[in-house]
Amino acid sequence: MFSFFKKKFGSTPVQEPAPAPTTPAVATEPVAAAPLPAAPVAEAAPRKTWLEKLKQGLRKTGSSIAQVFTGTQIDDALYEELESALLMADAGVKATEFLLEDLKRRVKEAKATEPSAVRGLLIESLTELLKPLEKALSVGEHQPTVVMVVGVNGAGKTTSIGKLTRHLADAEQKVLLAAADTFRAAAREQLSVWADRTRVEIVSQEGGDPSAVTFDAVVAGRARGCDVVIADTAGRLPTQLHLMEELKKIRRVIGKAQAEAPHEVLLVVDGNTGQNALTQVKAFDDALGLTGLIVTKLDGTAKGGVLAAIARERPIPVYFIGVGEKLEDLQTFSAREFAQALLE
Repeated sequence: MFSFFKKKFGSTPVQEPAPAPTTPAVATEPVAAAPLPAAPVAEAAPRKTWLEKLKQGLRKTGSSIAQVFTGTQIDDALYEELESALLMADAGVKATEFLLEDLKRRVKEAKATEPSAVRGLLIESLTELLKPLEKALSVGEHQPTVVMVVGVNGAGKTTSIGKLTRHLADAEQKVLLAAADTFRAAAREQLSVWADRTRVEIVSQEGGDPSAVTFDAVVAGRARGCDVVIADTAGRLPTQLHLMEELKKIRRVIGKAQAEAPHEVLLVVDGNTGQNALTQVKAFDDALGLTGLIVTKLDGTAKGGVLAAIARERPIPVYFIGVGEKLEDLQTFSAREFAQALLE
């Protein structure tokens, strides 16, 4: 379905064949043998369906911006309307200023005279702004790769872990889950359900210390030869300082169980929260040193511009974006695809 991680196979680099459309492809080391033939056209179908869903999900955000380009001339009024539309979409002041300045330069260089042409130039500008957020989740450089997942309650953290686990398991990765949200029974049960669905093992302890659970999971993952250990932590607001300290403790304890771990610290953010999502990114990054983001619930949002704000103010890679509850609704992030879905 998509390429999202790397796996190293001993000292001889190899490339695995492209999987079926329902499972993600594996990005591997450089190929030593002859190049594989191009993937069948049929494999593009799931991605095309996904892009249509993304476009539908971003319609509320994009429609207000698109209305700006329905006029008859390019003038100050057009740029003022565009500025308002971008701010209303929660692109933020800094990203909006960047996009307007860059857009004016592109319009001048292209000698554009029609507002409809300006929209195409805005797609290029937005793509360039979002490009630094593109990065593939890497798995295989460590044995196991330890992933710590954080986020506020309701952002879709545990569900995103379940979907990611399914994709990894489908790609023949041995995954172990750590239910480190030990004091919320519903969270443990939800993660356990995903473990059953994906046929992976889980380390769980009712009422135990979250740090102890993650420590045991990493040790178990190493002993069992797992490829990936994913720790689900308790949801919390970044303003809950005593609880944020607990996350820092979990991070330190993981490092004691395995050197240089956690290798990935992922924040799951709700795309509907707009500028509040940017606030969360900054707070969790300052506390934990984030390596990547999963942006969920972009279906039906009017605040999809927040990715522009993140790109301008805290450009942490967006590994995945989600537009629904189904497994295939979690996909890798592409700057151009996002820009086109938003503005076309």
